[in-house]
Amino acid sequence: LQGREAGSQRRACFVFTRRSPAKMAANSVQTFGRKKTAVAVVHCKAAKQSGKGLIRFNGAPIELIQPETLKFKAMEPILLLGRERFANLDLRIRVKGGGHVSQMYAVRQAIAKALVAYYQKFVDEQSKKELKDALLTYDRTLLVADPRRMEPKKFGGRGARARFQKSYR
Repeated sequence: LQGREAGSQRRACFVFTRRSPAKMAANSVQTFGRKKTAVAVVHCKAAKQSGKGLIRFNGAPIELIQPETLKFKAMEPILLLGRERFANLDLRIRVKGGGHVSQMYAVRQAIAKALVAYYQKFVDEQSKKELKDALLTYDRTLLVADPRRMEPKKFGGRGARARFQKSYR
């Protein structure tokens, strides 16, 4: 009993730091977007050169996304609000999980949320409200995550709800 008590008293304490606070960008926000199992994380900060807003998707420029239809889906908040709002911002987007389409929906949500968060934190409340209203009137899923998930399959059938055909003879 004493050995167990003594063992329970010892706890390891780990502190993980990726960057020191001094190295973090002064004007930066980090947001995420989700769709099904896809998660996109956007790191938004003020651009080093004015008017040179870079938007990178998994390390490559966002203009290189294929196919074209999914590229326009990912760039929807940029096209909706205008390039001039993104001219002084650098966006780094990382996305994991899900399929191609759900990844693009997660990316568009993360970009929209990043811009709203940046304007709230570093610009002013009035312009943030204008942005938010424009995004919500166009499509609510740009700012609010879709809670639908796949229902797990059960026994006795091919899917979550479908059952095998019943035979009486």
